[in-house]
Amino acid sequence: MSRGAPKPPPPYKLNFATNSVRNTTFAEDNNKLYYEIVTRFWHPHLTKINKYDYEARVVNCVAEIEDQPEKDVKVRFNTPDAEGEWVRACDFVKNDGTTTGGTFAHEDGTEYRWKIPKRYLQLIKSDDEEEVPVAEYHPYKRHFGVWRMSQRAFLEVKPEASAALDKIIVSYLLLERRRRQTKIKVKLETK
Repeated sequence: MSRGAPKPPPPYKLNFATNSVRNTTFAEDNNKLYYEIVTRFWHPHLTKINKYDYEARVVNCVAEIEDQPEKDVKVRFNTPDAEGEWVRACDFVKNDGTTTGGTFAHEDGTEYRWKIPKRYLQLIKSDDEEEVPVAEYHPYKRHFGVWRMSQRAFLEVKPEASAALDKIIVSYLLLERRRRQTKIKVKLETK
């Protein structure tokens, strides 16, 4: 009896604790992957992305986002040994002419592109002609649209993109901040 190809591993489902892009957690149900996004009140312009490693029982600050008023947003990626160099966010996530989408590259040379086909962010490989998403944002759902949440928002990431998970999360945070800020500006201008 011949068996077919092995079943691909399921995607990672990173649940959001809150709807904030400044203070939340992205975590799998079993906490194998656990990211904490935190902006302290004594540093309101600095957001840190911490990754918890439960096997080693270590917390590492994998990235930081600095958003000073009247200045460019900056990002830096840290290693456990040292802090990285600050890079402008527009140099990390290059805008491709759309209002919120953008592209970024991983160290292994793979280039990823965020797009918004149905009002929600999807990440695809730039060289993929079929445009199969490797990461996809799913918004929260409410009971009857107004009551408590029936399902929390989550980011679904395929295992093939797990090497770039830190950069995927940082780029998602940057794009979601940009999207929310443009929405606020439009509301203020229409009033």
